[in-house]
Amino acid sequence: MIIHFVHQSVDGFIEGPDGEFDWPVMGPEMSAYANALSRDADTFLYGRVVWEMMSSYWPQAEEISDHPHDLEFAPIWREKSKVVVSRTLPDPGGNARVVRDLADLRDIPGTLLLFGGSDLAAGLTEAGLVDEYHIFVHPAVLGGGKPVFKDPSRRVTLDLVESRVLDAQAVLLRYRRR
Repeated sequence: MIIHFVHQSVDGFIEGPDGEFDWPVMGPEMSAYANALSRDADTFLYGRVVWEMMSSYWPQAEEISDHPHDLEFAPIWREKSKVVVSRTLPDPGGNARVVRDLADLRDIPGTLLLFGGSDLAAGLTEAGLVDEYHIFVHPAVLGGGKPVFKDPSRRVTLDLVESRVLDAQAVLLRYRRR
């Protein structure tokens, strides 16, 4: 099972026009949801760009941040096995490995949790490999940037299985592929 977990603005972007990702707010409810989802996953899944961002922060997050979410998530991140989908990244070492072909993801047992990454999400959606989408819509209009979904070539029909407001500001939309 692959779950796409993503934060987006009201106007559908995962980062602003200059690549900024300073607008999502991790309140206590959202943090609890995200950390529970992360604990339940067997493997974290990334594209190269998001991997480079995550792997530069989470190994030493406690030295950089005192935010309660960061302090709780950092040990979860370090413990989980990770898969990076990339044609160019060398072996990242540790408990991470590179997969070059999307079809190889079918051979990985358990639940894979995809964090952001519109290119990889688009490829996985196109291949019919995403089983659920957990989309957090934040109260921000970015006016441009990187869209959550890059030009799908076909329609994907989903069923809404959950919606709720978290921390009185963001909306969780959880969809399952039909």
